Amino acid sequence: MKIQNFNSNTMRQNTYLYFDEKSGEGVIIDAGCSNADMKGISAFISENNISIKGILLTHGHYDHIIAIDEVKKITSAPVYSHEAEVRMLENPDINLSSLRINKNLMVTPDHILKDGDVLQLADTVLRILHIPGHTPGGVCYYDEKNGNLFTGDVLFKESIGRTDLPAGNHSELINNIAEKIMTLPDDTKAYPGHGSCTAVGHEKERNPFL
Repeated sequence: MKIQNFNSNTMRQNTYLYFDEKSGEGVIIDAGCSNADMKGISAFISENNISIKGILLTHGHYDHIIAIDEVKKITSAPVYSHEAEVRMLENPDINLSSLRINKNLMVTPDHILKDGDVLQLADTVLRILHIPGHTPGGVCYYDEKNGNLFTGDVLFKESIGRTDLPAGNHSELINNIAEKIMTLPDDTKAYPGHGSCTAVGHEKERNPFL
């Protein structure tokens, strides 16, 4: 499995393209792309003959769905989100788009996820870890076979997601990280919604919130 990250935003939100070179199947994780990102994503998909099977949302805040319409246009892929995140995705006041960027972003997922669900991508399985606290329906996508974890705004390098926004819950976030992420192998690579990649073992030793 290969990971291509597109990031040219002032808030450094990451949009990941996760794909299997052999089959050409892939998914896009989050849609916080800038116009420059979109051109890069479109060109990369075309040049590498990648078939996008889904747009996987880690959560519903505006900076991770700001380019959802454009991503859907170039991929024709369905949108996946946790069931507890639907209200946020469909409400511009809750996803903060009406307040932060003066746009009413509204997303209706095509497929609803629950904790423990699995998505098949070629011969790779992505397992859904529901980790509320930053948002009610925040999820991580875990590829155990390849040791990759896409954490959204749940876990960052030496930090965690904010819990002072609407529906945030600090103790819930900390408890879920401890139970569902810190129990994974130390060499599991974590790819966050903002900033650079880290590893579970590194966060056990260096993350002051944990």
